[in-house]
Amino acid sequence: MTRPSYVVTGASSGIGAACVAELVRRGAHVWASVRTDVDEEELVCAYGDAVTVLRMDLRDAASIAECGARVVAGGPLRGLVNNAGLARPGPLEYVPLDAFREQLDVNVTGQLAVTRVMLPALRVAETPRVVTVGSIGGRVAGPMIGPYHTSKFALVGLTDSLRAELAPEGIDVVLVEPGAVATAIWPRAREAAEEVRAALPEAGLVRYAAQLASAERSAARSARAGVPPRRAAQVVVRALTARRPAPRYLVGTDARVAAVLASLPFRLRYRLTAAKR
Repeated sequence: MTRPSYVVTGASSGIGAACVAELVRRGAHVWASVRTDVDEEELVCAYGDAVTVLRMDLRDAASIAECGARVVAGGPLRGLVNNAGLARPGPLEYVPLDAFREQLDVNVTGQLAVTRVMLPALRVAETPRVVTVGSIGGRVAGPMIGPYHTSKFALVGLTDSLRAELAPEGIDVVLVEPGAVATAIWPRAREAAEEVRAALPEAGLVRYAAQLASAERSAARSARAGVPPRRAAQVVVRALTARRPAPRYLVGTDARVAAVLASLPFRLRYRLTAAKR
């Protein structure tokens, strides 16, 4: 392919879909990963041969390996955008351990698995990049989305280590840290919170009802005030194409405010982020 080629995971909606649109607009070819027939059809109808759809589930090692083989066979890969992910809410005392493991499998282990299978194609490209979409929730943690925060803090360590290990080969590894983005994650989070509340034992509901309600109000505010996905996608594309990309990029005013909060002394930071009675 003469056009630069990129992989974008989680391309069916939100930041992933906006990244596909922005890259195609700039003349790139995109390998876009989705999980359903409907999502695949929508991408093909929208972009034609500018997009090649990958059917990938980050919980399925075989699908990741198959997609990696297809991309490697397609030639040099200029960049990988690790965007796919999920959010599991609920008090850590009661979150089912299987749900906690799934959060880490998708948001951390899955990112590494995808990166590993794409490395052979990245190594034969000019100025290759790995850009991972993390979250400002990887710097500051609060109540009721502990599984998500755990995964995003882990993603910081994963990205930093990959950056150090791949530096000798000239593969830049970048972490993009958005604040609230107006995507479908917020309605899904509200639905998940309702499921969590319904599954809580009576003692847990009494103990955590106020915190769950506060988290739901916060999610509603984020859905209203979050930046458009295209704004985050533009930052991702900047990280993919800049001559000398920064190791990290913040997206949104709330992300910059939270970054300042993360730099405060621990005792003060924890006082500000603790749940209130």
